[in-house]
Amino acid sequence: MDVRAMPSAVRKGTPPSLVGRSAPLASVESRLASNGSAILTGPSGIGKTALLEAVGAAAAARGEIVLRVAGTETERWVPCSGLAELLDQLPGTLTAQLPREELTGLPEPHPAATGARPAGARSADRPAGAASADRSAMDHVACRLAFRGLLARCAEDRPVLLLIDDAQWLDTESVQAIRYTLRRLGSRGVRAVVAGRWPDGLASGDGGSAPWAPVPDALHLPVPPLGPDELAEMFDSYGLPVRVVNTLHSDSGGNPYLALALGGAFTDRIPRHWRPAPLPQRVQAVIVERLGRLPEQARETLLMAALAIRPTTDLLCRAGRTEAARDIRHAAGLGLLITEGGGIRFTPPAVGTVLAESADAPHLARVHRALAAVVPDAAGRARHRALADPGPNAELAHSLVTAAEQAVRQGSHRMAAELYRLAADRSPAEPAAERLEWLVAAAETGANGGLPDLVHQAAEAVLAADATRAQRVRVRLAVLDLSGQGLAEMGEVFAAALVDAEGDPALLGPLRLRMALGALLNGAPDRAEHEANGALAHARESGDTAVEAKALTVRANIALIEGRGDYGTDLRRARRLPEPPLDGQLHTTPRFLAAYCAVFEDRLTEARDDLLRMLALVERGSGEEVVHVLRHLTEVAVRTGRCREALDFADRAMRITEEAALSPGPAWYHGALAELAGGSVRRAVALAERGLRASEQENDVIFQSRLLHVLGVARMRGGDVRAGVDTLWRIDTLGEGCGRRSPMVLRWHSNLAQGLAALGDTDRAEEVIRTTRAAVGDRARGVGVTGGLDRAEAAVLAARGDHEGAVALLRQAAALFERLGQPLEVGHCLLEEARVERRRRRGGPARQAATDALEIFLRCEARPWAEQARHRLARLDMGLQDGPAPLAAVAHASLTEGEQRIALLVGQGATNQQVANRLYLSVKTVEASLTRIYRKLGIRSRSQLGSLLHGGLDGPGASLPS
Repeated sequence: MDVRAMPSAVRKGTPPSLVGRSAPLASVESRLASNGSAILTGPSGIGKTALLEAVGAAAAARGEIVLRVAGTETERWVPCSGLAELLDQLPGTLTAQLPREELTGLPEPHPAATGARPAGARSADRPAGAASADRSAMDHVACRLAFRGLLARCAEDRPVLLLIDDAQWLDTESVQAIRYTLRRLGSRGVRAVVAGRWPDGLASGDGGSAPWAPVPDALHLPVPPLGPDELAEMFDSYGLPVRVVNTLHSDSGGNPYLALALGGAFTDRIPRHWRPAPLPQRVQAVIVERLGRLPEQARETLLMAALAIRPTTDLLCRAGRTEAARDIRHAAGLGLLITEGGGIRFTPPAVGTVLAESADAPHLARVHRALAAVVPDAAGRARHRALADPGPNAELAHSLVTAAEQAVRQGSHRMAAELYRLAADRSPAEPAAERLEWLVAAAETGANGGLPDLVHQAAEAVLAADATRAQRVRVRLAVLDLSGQGLAEMGEVFAAALVDAEGDPALLGPLRLRMALGALLNGAPDRAEHEANGALAHARESGDTAVEAKALTVRANIALIEGRGDYGTDLRRARRLPEPPLDGQLHTTPRFLAAYCAVFEDRLTEARDDLLRMLALVERGSGEEVVHVLRHLTEVAVRTGRCREALDFADRAMRITEEAALSPGPAWYHGALAELAGGSVRRAVALAERGLRASEQENDVIFQSRLLHVLGVARMRGGDVRAGVDTLWRIDTLGEGCGRRSPMVLRWHSNLAQGLAALGDTDRAEEVIRTTRAAVGDRARGVGVTGGLDRAEAAVLAARGDHEGAVALLRQAAALFERLGQPLEVGHCLLEEARVERRRRRGGPARQAATDALEIFLRCEARPWAEQARHRLARLDMGLQDGPAPLAAVAHASLTEGEQRIALLVGQGATNQQVANRLYLSVKTVEASLTRIYRKLGIRSRSQLGSLLHGGLDGPGASLPS
């Protein structure tokens, strides 16, 4: 992102550094180093200019001649305007020495453009004869020869780099001169990086529709959107809540310019109660400008996509937009939308609103009728028929309600919310009660579907009308449900709802149920239990069995977290009641908690079967209940060694969380869990750190503790054992002694003890193990926790020299995890066994244990674990013991001898200057070598390098958190 192009509203303090662009930047630099050229393509605002600036800065630092030019649409017809701008930048010391004849034919320095286009010129191809009409008298062939000669002289002194931005608007004569020069002088150090946007329908420099290449073999590099992690890093200095930044990523599609422009709405004040932020005027202007670049037929296609609830290219084609694929590509090139899995999503979503507002009522009605004829579901057809008939119609309104009720039963809460809202809009003014009831239903289903705009609009309409107390409480509950894990910020809404309830038990039951959940999230279980008891009493008084079942479920959940054995009593009582209806709150029901308990009691097959059945019930939804089911399926998949499945479930949960603007902490926790098992330790750390910030901002103590757990384990797995141990200790300070609660639910104690043993603090490790075993007791349901504690105790025994006892405990734990069907835990026990056997110099058994572990990890597709096992085998194959060792053994001989020497010295604590003195190198050479070493080994710091050299990355290890 070019800082100069940032909206002033969000441009504060130090400009953000170029983030998320290391891969494309490295590709361009590599091509330039081999005297090649590159083309950067992508929609407006994606960051092409920022990449050009970074490439130019690096080249200037190397002492190269860097010449920049940016095409301008209004100057495209001014011949040689680009060449003139390039010539103005040539060093005077070089051009002053050139013979006068070599400058003949070159254009004079380019004056300010008039902005006028030649008469008769068209926006695409120039008409015949226009070239001679607006061309100066100079010979273009002589111009190209003269430009080539000039750059050849410059290249004799030092390399030359041409940076060409907005290349789609560069004049044709300049394009041809640049191409000619680069083809002749590329091998002599004259290269170019061209950046432009070439959506369908815009002519390129030579009259075609494809990007013009400076040389035939130029690297063509589409600049990708920023990922959620990268966008979060870009916004780090702005102080926005992590949840807001996550929403900005969804709305912008990862386009950095658009994200910054949208972020301008949050500069002065974050909207309260998760109200949608107003669309910044700058973004509105950008949308209008980009839509103005589309041909009329493409705008019509986009209008149809905006009016469809789930637009796809196939749907648009069936509705009569035969060139839909081309139109969508064109709009994507302008940054107006992105395509995902066959679907179409506007970036930002307000594009659809702008399109709809630009069409008159008859036009909109025609489009809706066309869509009604082709959408595949009855609810969708009813929606479009209603939108095509804007007047009051009681019969139509009732048919929409019937369709909405069917959508609710199918779990399609977004569709249901739209239909209820439409029913209210189409309802006659009288009877008003019916219309208000439909608005309430729209708010409730909209909250379950993650539609904050619709929820707040419906709630405000109800609260402004003569609504009943029950209707007022229900819409306030819908607003509370939008807050997700952020219930701590909803005190005003809770207070207003209590006033509206006025002692009515039927209203107080569901309200106090939310108050119980909020207290539990905020780390106050005693207050949570008090509110749950109140909700239970109100539910029984009013005869509401659904709220009664949910209140018993909350009480059981509190008891489970507290480590009390009576949680099963309340859960059994709840399950004897009628199952609550599918109302978008499946995650608060007894059946869901029963599956949750099965996970923590290590009944994983049972949990997986139940959760998969629940996913089938809610899969058409897109709200919080879907995320809850996917998250718990992720955890089960991790524990059962289905790593690819875990990554898939976690990705889906994170995507829905972003699109529905839900609290991101829980989804990022399970994303980190899946990455730690089957993806990347580095990404696990990034997700855990972001999730922790989000949960801290929402005062969600439950997920703060879980995220600290996965973060501590990830740091230990990354080689920084001390940081991992310190992170785990933080759990004990949360809430009302959160860390001292049930070790079954949060199994961090064994990881802490293992880390302490690795650091040599065996006494404290032993104390952690002893107190945790006492908390678990002899209950069979704590068997998985016992296995982890056995492994931690083996680490203590090994640290004290009792290798026989350590191996015996490790084999006992491995057998237990084998019975439980947890292969990654079995593999971890085998890795620990290999480490202990190596310490007592038993190479054969150590190698066999590591080989068996590797086989398990490969079968489970557990990439980080498999890499750890390979490191272990590499050390064994080289006959190495614990302690400093040649790094080639750890890195599979991927380091050069020089890199090994540097790594060993740095790992032993030497500074870069000390290494340089010792090896007779420059400090810059040492720094560059360290960068390569870190990249090859997948580490990021000197401390991690030291841990790796001393057995850290494949030594102390840590089991997967749960």
